[in-house]
Amino acid sequence: MGLNIIEMLTPTSSPFYRIVPSNAAIPLGQVVLLVTFGTKKHYRTEYIRFKVADFETSHHAILGRPALPKFMAIPHYVYLILKMLGPKRVLSLREDLKKSYKCDTEAVELSTTTQVPNSIQQVFAASKKLSPTELEIPKNKSGATKVKPANDMDSKAINLETGDTSKTALISTGLDAK
Repeated sequence: MGLNIIEMLTPTSSPFYRIVPSNAAIPLGQVVLLVTFGTKKHYRTEYIRFKVADFETSHHAILGRPALPKFMAIPHYVYLILKMLGPKRVLSLREDLKKSYKCDTEAVELSTTTQVPNSIQQVFAASKKLSPTELEIPKNKSGATKVKPANDMDSKAINLETGDTSKTALISTGLDAK
């Protein structure tokens, strides 16, 4: 692209999840770029915020939930088509099925060669030493999680309509104004 992206980065504190096979990946920063889809005569352009990361994936850029509504785009994953409104008619962006398959294959190969952090390996090793009864999740005791008001102020219990009568919310008149 010919851009010095490092000078354009602004700090971000939100990590990536489920992109690389580990707990989280911390981005180097974020950058806002002008993105255009279409041809010279029929196109759509918007500013999109990208998080920049330093890890290997089969994708160069991922348009996610913030970008798709901005373009008012509708992805169809089965047919590999992205449709959005353009100035004259609907823009249809088609992807090559062979390229998509190659990217997916690269992603699988990458995830199998990437090492899992030691802390997760230690958790798996420790869990294998436990008996099946020790791995069981304890059942929630009915009423054990109910919140009780601090004093006898005017309060009303409201059923949350989940089908479980023990799940209620308390509304009280003695709450702090904040």
